[in-house]
Formats: sequence, C-alpha cells, structure tokens
Amino acid sequence: MKRRTYQLGRRAESAEETRRRLIEATFALHGEQGIAATTMKQIADRAGVGVGTVYHHFATVEDTVAACAAHVQQVLPMPTEAIFAGIAPMKDRVLRLARAVFGHYEQLPFDIVLADQDKVPVLKKVVAEEQERRIALTGAALAPFAVDRDLVRIVAALLDVGVYRSLQRIGLSLEESAAAIADVIHARLTHKS
Repeated sequence: MKRRTYQLGRRAESAEETRRRLIEATFALHGEQGIAATTMKQIADRAGVGVGTVYHHFATVEDTVAACAAHVQQVLPMPTEAIFAGIAPMKDRVLRLARAVFGHYEQLPFDIVLADQDKVPVLKKVVAEEQERRIALTGAALAPFAVDRDLVRIVAALLDVGVYRSLQRIGLSLEESAAAIADVIHARLTHKS
C-alpha cells in the first residue's frame, strides 16, 4: 500500500512539472508571436509533449491563456505600495511609481495582451485587472497629497504600456522614459488652476 501512495505522489509531482512546462512554453510563444496566434500544437511542441497532454491540462486555448496570466502574476507581479516606503516628496514618489510601472512592462509583453484582447476574450479581464492594479498603485503613490480620484486615474493612464512604448520609439531608455513622464505628472499635480 505504501508503494502505491509513493507512486501517486510521484505522478502528481510529474503532472505539476508537465503543467509548469506547458505554461512556460505558452508564455514564451505568446511573447514571440502573440497570444491569438499560439496554437495547442505549438505549445505541445515547445514543451516536448503530445497535443493530448496539453488538452489534458487545459481544455481550451482560453484555459492556457488564463493559466499563463496567473503564472505571470505570480512570477512577475505588479509592484506594491511598499516601493514608496520612506519616500516623502511627491516628485520622488512619482518618479518611483513611473520607474516601477515601466520596469514592470519591460519584463513582460503586456502590449501583446492589449493587441490580442479582441481576438481572445479572456484577455479583456487581464487588461482590466492590470489597469485596476496600476490605478491602485498610483493612488498609493499619491495618497499623502490628497489627489482626487479622477486625477489619480489620469496619472495612471499616463503610465500605460502604450505611453511607455511610445517613449521607447522616440529613443528614450526606461530610465529616461520614467523621468520624462514623472516630470509631466509632477508638473500637472503641482499646477495651480
């Protein structure tokens, strides 16, 4: 009886390892060719398993996307409000915010998620969750300064991946992009109407 229990444990471990490989293969393919273009066969080939194994773990393409999104949130989470610990001046908090959000985009192909959200409906939820987290982080950065909710949302919009990619296209590095957008945000926040 003990032997069977040991075998089941090894099987569960092996199944979890296979699932991990499938998710990593999915993430790599999404980054290389887009989410909508990734097929179950490609995932199987990349992970070194049969297509049936992919379907055993993920019944639909949407299931692979959801598992990949959950994996990304676990291994590359959005920064938390802890990044503002010990930072008091508004200008410094805004710069830290811009660096953190743009640095997050540097680690993952979120613009691909945006591009494919109309083709893969489950991505709309991923986009909405990212926006909510970005707004919450912006709110945390600006909390000491009593910035109204609408302005917090505007500042968060200025930290969108599209803005970051636009700044990159004109030749700015991550650091230069963060500094430039932080200056724009700080100027707006300190402007007296």
